[in-house]
Amino acid sequence: MTQPATDAAGKFDTSRANEYARQSRIALAGYDACHDLSACMLAASLGQSRPANVLVVGAGGTAQEIIAMAALEPDWHFTAVDPSRPMLDAAAEHLRATDLLHRVQIHLGHVEDLPADASFDAATLIGVLHHLGGDEAKQQILRSIQARLKPGAPLIVAGNHYAYASQPLLLQAWSQRWRQQGATADEVQAKLGKILQGADPPHSEAAVQALLHGAGFGDATRFFSSLFWGAWLTCKLSQATRFA
Repeated sequence: MTQPATDAAGKFDTSRANEYARQSRIALAGYDACHDLSACMLAASLGQSRPANVLVVGAGGTAQEIIAMAALEPDWHFTAVDPSRPMLDAAAEHLRATDLLHRVQIHLGHVEDLPADASFDAATLIGVLHHLGGDEAKQQILRSIQARLKPGAPLIVAGNHYAYASQPLLLQAWSQRWRQQGATADEVQAKLGKILQGADPPHSEAAVQALLHGAGFGDATRFFSSLFWGAWLTCKLSQATRFA
């Protein structure tokens, strides 16, 4: 059964927002490296030292992708979208602490709530797809992003991309990662239970590619991997290219 986007947003309450910065860096080994490389990939795609308006979907929590991009490209500005108020509040605190809030428009809601004629130079969708249940919800958010990008604009997509139970060795390594960071056996089991029941990632890299193709994006280049996690850069296709 498809999980509505509003249900996915409900998982990110005040309690989760407060612990997100620490726990996300445990759950994803290489969290900061992924965000840094995402910034580098976008700069390489757009061309460095040129102005850009970047759509950041699922920006709540650490705002790390904005912090990384803003440090690399001082002429970029950002629209940060997230349906969770606590997560957006947490992101705003990080942006305020790094003196970046003036370069960011914060929007509580979903991509489709943005003006239909919005036109962004690039976008990021990091850590979002696996929280949306079913392919239709995943396609919907990708289509909404695609509709608000300029032709040829790059998109960074990053997130988990295996059915967790299909990769027992990776799942065991993921649990060892928590143990490595000081979690007790009971805490590890609780984390495993939460990931197995609380997310619906695409089941392969090919499934990620299929979702992107179906939403009007081209072939994606993977530039980062960490256990279940992958990160890709793709670009919006023109209508002529898409239907040729």
